[in-house]
Formats: sequence, structure tokens, C-alpha cells
Amino acid sequence: MINRRLVFGAMTGLGAATLLPARAFAAPSAGLKPGSPDDQGKALNALLQKASHTGEQIFLPPGTYIVSGVDLPSRANLAGIPGATRLVHGGAGSFLNASNANQVRLGGLVIDGASQPLSGKALVDCTNVSELVIDDCDFTASSKNALALYGCGGSIRNSRFSEAKDAGIFASQSGGLEIAANHVHDCGNGGILVFRDAQGPDGTIVTNNRVEHIRADGGGTGQNGNGINVFRAGNVLVANNVLNKCAFSAVRANAGNNVQIIGNNCRNSGEMALYSEFAFEGAVISNNIIDGAASGISMVNFDGGGRMGTCTGNVVRNLTAIGPYPADAPGFGIGISVEADISVTANVIENAALYGIKLGWGPYLRNVVATGNVIRQAGTGIYVSVVEGVGSAIVTDNIIEKAPRGGIVGHRWMDAVTGDLARQNASGNSRLIVERNILS
Repeated sequence: MINRRLVFGAMTGLGAATLLPARAFAAPSAGLKPGSPDDQGKALNALLQKASHTGEQIFLPPGTYIVSGVDLPSRANLAGIPGATRLVHGGAGSFLNASNANQVRLGGLVIDGASQPLSGKALVDCTNVSELVIDDCDFTASSKNALALYGCGGSIRNSRFSEAKDAGIFASQSGGLEIAANHVHDCGNGGILVFRDAQGPDGTIVTNNRVEHIRADGGGTGQNGNGINVFRAGNVLVANNVLNKCAFSAVRANAGNNVQIIGNNCRNSGEMALYSEFAFEGAVISNNIIDGAASGISMVNFDGGGRMGTCTGNVVRNLTAIGPYPADAPGFGIGISVEADISVTANVIENAALYGIKLGWGPYLRNVVATGNVIRQAGTGIYVSVVEGVGSAIVTDNIIEKAPRGGIVGHRWMDAVTGDLARQNASGNSRLIVERNILS
């Protein structure tokens, strides 16, 4: 056992989640030696098992520990000095794993995969952990994901994830999970992924993270390269994150019901900055800033069940119409696209190469409202589908400036088939109301 002065002096700077309890094991006194060239995974496993039974914490002093095949038991509390206590993967299969555990806590550790092969999904691979707490840790150089969770709850906070070949954080089937105040950067295929095996409630909170320099090394047209990606997971909150230079979307929600994307700051997205797509219901996209993307916000795929939501109070600008792959019609360069049961209000859109706002596509338009928006420097201010059989649309009280191809124009797919409805101030169609818009 180590004395109180050593314990509290060494632990200065650790967060509350990693504070030592009244008793703790010091690793050197239990057989672990910092700086040893040997794989010490077996020694760490023995220490973890003993501490799990007694409820004590394991404290690793500064230094480098080569380990592999570490199994975190039902109660595990492993702590070190942030930036100075380094666990390096020894290359023998898995690194750190937890399965069917009650409480696992990791704090103040550098978890370095050294780009070694992994038999699991990540540097730290957790399955069915009721309460997982990771605080003030560094994850780096993973040959797969940095952190992979399946069926876990708890919190991932104040940590850094970098240089993962796949994603920084991959969380599936979560229950009561919070991912907050982390820095995820320079990852090969994704930043933070919140997935489910089948569509259903999830409730993960993703807030106040910084995500940047996310590539799409695996290719594709959107399954990779996203800063934050929600797939089939419902009731997820994605709020107040700062995202920069994601190869595809800053935030991409696919088949997630009741997902809120609120107050995010998104720069330099390679494709659609914010996406709610395919079989979603109840999306809210509000108060985000988008500066630089191929397109801004999309709430579409009514043909696949995508419907119902609001798009309010966003600032969207500098949309280049140049994406990471040849786009299907109508192409990139669109500020906001919606299709069914959606209200688009109080947004400001500037410099959209193709359309400021696109309402519908072919027959896929029902119950949409575009009102109180400001659109400047768009090829066409507002596109509205007028294909036979479309549903109702209201376009009122918008200000449109510098739209050389027209302020509000009815389309049949790519073809403009009406005059400028903003100048006519009426559509002649009882299901399409166009009133009180200002065009200059």
C-alpha cells in the first residue's frame, strides 16, 4: 500500500471520476514496472481481479506500461496521471476489454494502440457495461476504432481520440450514455458513431465535443467520413458540438426518430453538412451554423419513410456544389432540402450555387412550409416541386436577394416549368400558396 501523501500528490489534476478512494493499489508494489520492455498484461489482470473484489482503485504512476489481453472485471477502477501514464498495446491480440461488468472507470490514462493489430473492435472494447466512466484519457494510434461500446451506459468525458483507422468512438445499443466535451480528430472513417442494430429508442447525448479532420478512407457515399453519425438510434440529442473538415457530413442521422441536432457549429463539410435521412420521424434541426459545404441541410427520403420535423433558425452559407463523388440529380449546392411534413422557418442562407431552399423532389412533397427565411446569392431562391399529385406547400414572407434564375420557381424534377412565382405573388394552384415574398 502507498501512503496518503504519495496518493494525493500523484493524483493532482485528475477529475472527480478518477479520484482515489480511501485505499488504493500502487502498481509498482504489485509487480507492474513502468518502462519494462515486457508485456505486463498478466500482472495487470491479476491486480484488477484482486481490486475488483476489494473495491480498491489501481493507480499507475507515470511511465510506459506494455500490456495486452487486459480484461477489466465487473468492478474496475484504473487511474493514472493524465498525459504521463501510458498503456501501450503489446500486440498480442486484444488490448483492454470489459464484458458484462457493473462499473468500469478509466481516468488519466494514455491508451496507445501503437498501430498494432487488434483482435477486438477497438483499443478499449466494452460490452454490456452498466456504468462506464472514461475521463481525461487519451486514445491514439488504433488499427480499428479507438473506443467501441455495445450495450453500455455511463459517460465518456474530457478525453482525446486521435489517429484511429476507423472511428474515434463507436457506440451501439447504448442505454443512458453521454459523450461530452471530448476532442476527436484525424480519424480514418468517422468521429463519433451512435448506432443500433435495429431502429429504436437510444437516448444517447452527444454534446460539447470538438470533432475535426475526419476522413473517409473506406470510401462510399456517406457511410464513412462523418463527424457525428446517428444510425437507427432514436431520441438522440446532438448539441453544441464544433465540427470542422469532415469528409462527408458534420452530423448525419440515418433512420433515427426524434433526433435533435441543435446549436452545432459546422465548417468545411465535404458533402451535406447536416443530414436527417431515410425512415426518420420527428427530426429537429435548429440554431446551427454551417459555413462551407457541398450542401447545407437535408431532411428528405419521403420515398423511404423520411418525414416530420422542423428546420429553424439556422445560418447556412458558402455552398460550393462540388462534392466528394459525382452527385445524382439535382446535385450539390443546395442550402436546405425538405420533403414531407416539415416547417422551414427563420433560416438565413447565403451563397448557394444551385437552390437556396428546395421543397420536394418529383412527387415527393407533402405539407411543407417555408416562411420567414432570408436567402441571398442563390442560383434559384426557392425550388418547389409542381409534379402532378404533390401535396400542399406554403411559401410566404421570405426575402430573396440576388437569385439570377428566379426567386421562387416551380419545377418538374430538374426542369423549371413556371415563371417566377415571387413576382407573380400567386401560384394559381390551391395546394401551393405563394404570398408576401420580397424579391430584389
